[in-house]
Amino acid sequence: MAEIQNPNQQGGGGGGFDSRTILAFSAVFLLIFLGMQYFKPKTPPASGHAATQQQKSSAPAAQSQTAATSDAGTAAPASSSQAAAPEANAVQAAAESETVIENELYRITFSNRGAEVKSWILKKYKNDDGKPLDLVNAANAAKYGFPLSLHVYDEGLQSRLNQAMYVPSATGRVNTPGTLSFKYSAGGLQVKKTFTFDSSYVIHAEVTATRQGAPLTAALAWPAGFGDQNTLPQYAASMIDTAKNGDVDQIKPKKVSGGATEQGPFQWAGVSDLYFAAIFLPDEAENTSLVTLHNTIDLPRDPKHPESGQVEHASVLGAGIGGTAATFSTRLFVGPKSLDVLESVNTHGGPSLEKAVTFGWWGWVAKPMFLLTRFFYDHGVRNWGWAILVLTFLLNIAMMPTRFQMMKSSLKMQRIQPEMDVIKAKYAKYKATDPRRQEMNKEMFDLQKREGINMFGGCLPMLLQYPLIYGFYRMLENVIELRQAHWLWLPDLSAPDPLHILPVFFIGSMFLVQFFTPSPGMDRSQQRMMAFMMPAIFGFMMWNVGSGLALYWAGSNIIGVGQQLVINRTSMGREMRALAAKRAAKKQGKIVNARR
Repeated sequence: MAEIQNPNQQGGGGGGFDSRTILAFSAVFLLIFLGMQYFKPKTPPASGHAATQQQKSSAPAAQSQTAATSDAGTAAPASSSQAAAPEANAVQAAAESETVIENELYRITFSNRGAEVKSWILKKYKNDDGKPLDLVNAANAAKYGFPLSLHVYDEGLQSRLNQAMYVPSATGRVNTPGTLSFKYSAGGLQVKKTFTFDSSYVIHAEVTATRQGAPLTAALAWPAGFGDQNTLPQYAASMIDTAKNGDVDQIKPKKVSGGATEQGPFQWAGVSDLYFAAIFLPDEAENTSLVTLHNTIDLPRDPKHPESGQVEHASVLGAGIGGTAATFSTRLFVGPKSLDVLESVNTHGGPSLEKAVTFGWWGWVAKPMFLLTRFFYDHGVRNWGWAILVLTFLLNIAMMPTRFQMMKSSLKMQRIQPEMDVIKAKYAKYKATDPRRQEMNKEMFDLQKREGINMFGGCLPMLLQYPLIYGFYRMLENVIELRQAHWLWLPDLSAPDPLHILPVFFIGSMFLVQFFTPSPGMDRSQQRMMAFMMPAIFGFMMWNVGSGLALYWAGSNIIGVGQQLVINRTSMGREMRALAAKRAAKKQGKIVNARR
């Protein structure tokens, strides 16, 4: 809002709102803003699980083969002819094949190798290259596992389960609503996966796994993040989402232990990043367990110059869910973290999936602001940039009384400033540590009280603006609707302006706010300092934030300029300008006399 930058509430001292007060507020604002950026995890620490993975990759292939043979409960073959003889009741495919499931929302490609998903394309969303977004991160999945693979703690057995050639119930294309199943049986292992699809983002999965006839505890997993993750901030935004006994928790990467198991009951649990989620909703919350997966990859510290060789570790989160019985069933939501979409998912009495969208402490401001913006978008605006500007206009109109309150408070302070100066001169001979200084403060307070002046009247309205700014910041950072949303030259309202036109415009508009705002509590040197320093500070902050926020704030400045021009034509505005001129003339006279 424009009020945040206005030095129009300054008093000459003693409870007034002078330049030092404004600088203090600006410093606090800047520290909070930079603190949010600093404490936002950007370089998650490498997990201990990464070392385990390195050890695993260096293990000889013969060891894995031995483990697989041991898991099957079979002895070493007596001869090569016996080894070549097929198992009588084995169920396994001779060759790899693919099956595609498609509806209006997604296109899923299954491979019968491991009965896993190789591609999960969301048709309504694009990647950075403008192509349909594939939620399977192929590079990470090749290292750490593809979606709907099985997770067990025995590496050899897990490799066998996820490399086995399952027999699919269908190949080619399967229409929705429909069902696809995979079977595998060999060496004492029997596994069946059945998936059911409809027209929504939710699928149903049932897994039956036994070894030597006994239940095999295996978790159905989404192991390796998402396909929209390319940069360190995108990986750092991932988290594990859980709803356990009605309580929702979101675990950041630095707190996720790779391979850890947590017992339920879970209404839902899964993994998400800033805009997309894969969340399991078990058919029976009781006797469920959640496996958290945490691996790491190396990314260039500067994506624009990867040849520098400088890399940082990025966390790749995954999750799996399973039960204790031989057969486990669950629904699985894989899709956008859109409030409407998440709200439509039936959680069978559990917390709404809406809670997977993170607004943080400012949710009480951010969510209503988003709902208002979406209302304008849905009812005629049809562009998120213009919807933001409509909201900006209405918020500034609603907050206009605070602008008047700030100016009234400043004007009252200027009217009694001569009396305040007399009181200060009366006690000027005493040191700051002298107890009689308390008497001065009491006299000044009594004077303000007698004149009906609230010493906080000038700064409290300014403080009311901060929740709106931070709430809008949190909203823009978390709602998928603004991802890749265009406005004029801006290709993505959730990302910084690539041409930096908006930050420059913001700096210019803020300078105009300072220029047109009367400042009777400042001399001209202070006014010049504030006129240039304040736009520079806040312009720096706007340089690399989401362009939607910069649009909101620049729009507030322009509206603030218009409001100030109107106020300047009122009697209050004319009186403030007269006081400012009188004060400037008085100070100039003192300077001239001092020089003589």
